[in-house]
Amino acid sequence: MQKKSTGFLLLVLFCYMTGNAFAHTGSRKIQEETIITTIHVGGAVYMLTGRGGNIGISVGSDGILMIDDQFANLSKKIRAAIAAIDSGEIRFLVNTHHHGDHVGGNANFGKTATILAHHNVRSRVAERNKTSVSALPIITFDVGLSIHFNGEEVRIIHWAGGHTDGDAVIFFSKSNVVHTGDQMFAGMFPFVDLDGGGDVQRYMDNIASILEKVPNDAKIIPGHGPLSTKDDLRKVHQMLVETTTFIRQKIAAGQTLEMMIAAGLPQKWQSWAWSFVPQDKWIKTVYKSFTRK
Repeated sequence: MQKKSTGFLLLVLFCYMTGNAFAHTGSRKIQEETIITTIHVGGAVYMLTGRGGNIGISVGSDGILMIDDQFANLSKKIRAAIAAIDSGEIRFLVNTHHHGDHVGGNANFGKTATILAHHNVRSRVAERNKTSVSALPIITFDVGLSIHFNGEEVRIIHWAGGHTDGDAVIFFSKSNVVHTGDQMFAGMFPFVDLDGGGDVQRYMDNIASILEKVPNDAKIIPGHGPLSTKDDLRKVHQMLVETTTFIRQKIAAGQTLEMMIAAGLPQKWQSWAWSFVPQDKWIKTVYKSFTRK
């Protein structure tokens, strides 16, 4: 997601809270305006951008493996963009987590593709898709699993309790590409879903752990933002360490949340604010995460 108008922000907020693809009002216009952009990342892997979380796909002789699917009313455009790269069958769909801007198209793609996700993703998607069986992951995992596909091992690893309680990061071993899902918002304050099993300290710890596994020359598809590198992920971790330390010092000094929001963050990090997570929301998220019982 890039910086958007207030109207679109409210729409995305609705999507996160309800898990629906779009509110009915105005959705047709948004669908018509959305352009799906394709970027060849490396080896068999491509990145698709549009509205919502970045999509990753692997194409080759085994068919197509897809990571996340954005919103339901973009499925036709997404299928067309994939078909322009390769006419193979979409055999597998991996959900990086349960948020509507990443799994909104599940019911469409799940009619023919096998959906894989962490156990908690299935449970949370099932809560809001009581009549759509095709939206549900049918293969679930705890720690992770591997798919040997298009000439390489695709490793899917669960990192618990950072962004949500069901996040997965996908490593393409030969293509040298990593899809982080929303464990990375490139150049932006992240959305940490405290009500969905997320935690700021765990989010920060997860990124430190992911950095240990990412090859130095790997390309990274973030959940949101432009195609990235390991250095970009290091910058995200640095931001998290410095802003959380800054806020926790103020908490220890007895400052209220209102005082912290009024004072703001150091100037070097203010440009990381965006429509869905402005500076005050990030301060509030960190404050709540470190002070809740």
